[in-house]
Amino acid sequence: MNVLSVDNLEVEFSLHHGGIKAVRDVSFSVPHGRTVALVGESGSGKSVTAQAIMQILPKAARITEGAITFRASGSESPVDIASLAPDGEQIRAIRGGMISMIFQEPMVSLSPLHTVGNQICESVLLHQQASRQAARGIARDMLDRVGFPDPDQAMKTYPFELSGGLRQRAMIATALVCRPALLIADEPTTALDVTIQAQILNLIRDMQADLGMAVLLITHDLGVVANVADHVVVMYHGEIMESGSLETIFRSPGHPYLQALMRAIPHFDMKPDERLVPVREIRSSVGSLLQKDRKTSLGPGSLHLEVNGITRSFMIRNRPLFGKSRTLENRAVDRVSFNVYRGECFGLVGESGCGKTTLSRILMKALSPDAGSVTFHDESGATDVLGLQDEDLFGFRRKLQFVFQDPFSSLNPRMTVFDIIREPLVIHRIGDSDHHVRMVRELMELVGLDSRFLNRYPHSFSGGQRQRLGIARALALKPELIICDEPVSALDVSIQAQILNLLKDLGSELNLTTIFISHNLAVVDYIADRIAVMSRGRLVEIAPKEMLFNDPRHPYTRSLLGAVPFPDLDKPLDFDAVMDERASDPSAWPHPYRGGPADNLALVDVGNGHHVQMQVEIAR
Repeated sequence: MNVLSVDNLEVEFSLHHGGIKAVRDVSFSVPHGRTVALVGESGSGKSVTAQAIMQILPKAARITEGAITFRASGSESPVDIASLAPDGEQIRAIRGGMISMIFQEPMVSLSPLHTVGNQICESVLLHQQASRQAARGIARDMLDRVGFPDPDQAMKTYPFELSGGLRQRAMIATALVCRPALLIADEPTTALDVTIQAQILNLIRDMQADLGMAVLLITHDLGVVANVADHVVVMYHGEIMESGSLETIFRSPGHPYLQALMRAIPHFDMKPDERLVPVREIRSSVGSLLQKDRKTSLGPGSLHLEVNGITRSFMIRNRPLFGKSRTLENRAVDRVSFNVYRGECFGLVGESGCGKTTLSRILMKALSPDAGSVTFHDESGATDVLGLQDEDLFGFRRKLQFVFQDPFSSLNPRMTVFDIIREPLVIHRIGDSDHHVRMVRELMELVGLDSRFLNRYPHSFSGGQRQRLGIARALALKPELIICDEPVSALDVSIQAQILNLLKDLGSELNLTTIFISHNLAVVDYIADRIAVMSRGRLVEIAPKEMLFNDPRHPYTRSLLGAVPFPDLDKPLDFDAVMDERASDPSAWPHPYRGGPADNLALVDVGNGHHVQMQVEIAR
C-alpha cells in the first residue's frame, strides 16, 4: 500500500515578468515502511516538491495541476493534499502529526528562544490529547530513543548549546514524537561530518523500522542513497529524468544526467590521472597579469610553511543554576606540528570541533596561539608569521589568502562583484583603476565566470558561482599559498566537482601551494598530495594519500574511512562499526595509540613519510 502518491504535479512561481514552472508533471509513490530517495542538484525541484506535499509553499508559488494523495492507514480514506487550503484545519492536523519533515539546517528550524524539551512538547500538545506532564514524559522518551546521552538534561537545553549532530537529533525527535506515517527528510546530513552523518542515517533507519513509517529522503548525495533507499527518483530542472529500484538505478543507469552525476562523485578507487566530470564543465583561462611576477627560484618540493608545536586553549565558564561557577579549559589545538611544501596540496581532515578552523586562523595570524611557531619560507628567507606586526603583517597578507566555507556570508551583499574582487587591490594600493578593471576581468575568466556579470550582486549567483567568486577574490593579490576551509561541504556533487577541478588546475597553472581543510576523506583524496588527520586538537596521522588510504594505522583514521558512504551497492556502509562512538574517544583507543597519565604521545615516523601518533618512551 502506498502512503503517498504524487500524480502529475505542477508547481508554478508567479514573478513580475510571468510564471515559472518549478515542478512539471512529477509522479511517484512512497510505499508503507519503505524509503524513496528524491535525487538531484540544487534547483531541480526536490525541495519544492516536498513543500507542496506539506502545503508550506512560498506565497509566490501555487500548485497548478496534479494530485497528492495521502493515506495514513488502511482504515482511513485517502486525502488529496493538493486540494486542501494551506492554512485549513485538515492540513494542520496532517502536517506535523501524520506527515513530518526534517529540514536541512536545524538551527534555522529550531527556535533559539525555547528549550529542546518545550519544542518537542509543543508538537505533542498540538496533535495529541495529552496533559503537559504526559507530553513531557513522551518528549523525554523520544530524546532517549534518538540517542541523547542525558535526556533529562537535554529537555532543559537550548539548541545553540548543542553540537550539529545533537541538533539534528533534536530535530528528528521533534518530527517523530507524534509517530507520523510519513517522514520527509530534506538534506538531513548535508553539512555534517561523515561519522555524524552515518549515525543520523542509521538513526532514521532504526526509527523507521520501530515506528513502521515511510521515508521520503531528499538528497544530492548518491553515496547516502546507495545505503538507505529502496527506490530512487532522479529530478532535473523540475522534471523526473529516471526512476526505479535501487538495484536498477545503480547497476544500469540509463539517463545521461544520472550517468553524469555518477561521474562527478569522488571515490577512493580513482586512478592517479582520473578527473571528475561535472555535469557542466567550466572553462577557465589564466591571463597575462596573473602570470606576471609568479616565477620563483625556489623549486617544487622546497619547504614553504613550517608549523611547530602550536597550542591554543579556550577558557569556558560553566555557570550552573545552583552552586559556584567554574572555569574549564578546552584545548582546541594541542602541540600540532607539520610542514607544507611548495606546490603541494596539503589536506587537513577531521570532525567538527577537532580544531581545524582554529588552526587555520592561527596560520593566518587571525588568532594568537598559547605556544608554538609558524614560519613562512620564500625567496626573501624565513618569516616568523606569529611575530609580525602592523605594516609587516599587512604586507604578509599578500602572500597567504583564505577561501571561506560559506561564500554567501563572506561576500558583502551590498557590493557588486566588481567591487568585491577589486577590494584587495584597493586595500593594498596595487595599480590604478585601469589595472583593476583588467585584473578583475582576468580573475573572472580564471574561475570560469562571464565578465558581463560584474555589476551583479552576490545574491543573484548560485552557491557554486559564489564559491568561485570567493576564490577569485582570494587570488587577486597573487598569493603563494591559500587556505581553503571546507570550500565544498555544502555544494551539490556536480558543483563540488567543478570547484575541485578548478582548484587542482589553479594549483598547477599558478604554482599555488594549498592547505585544503575538509571532513570528507573522499574529497581530500581527490585533491590532496599529503593528508593529515586531526582529532581532539591533535594530529593523529600524516601520510601521502596513497599510504593513508591503503594502510591506515590509527584507529581514528580507520573509523573516518569506514564512515564514508560509497555510491556503490557492493561497498555498503557498516553502520554497526560507525555507531561505535568510542572510535573518536582517545581514552578508548588501544595501545600504543592511547595516551597515558604522562601524556607521552608523539608523531612517530613509520617509514616513507608516514607518521602516526603513538606512545613513546620518555627518557628519565
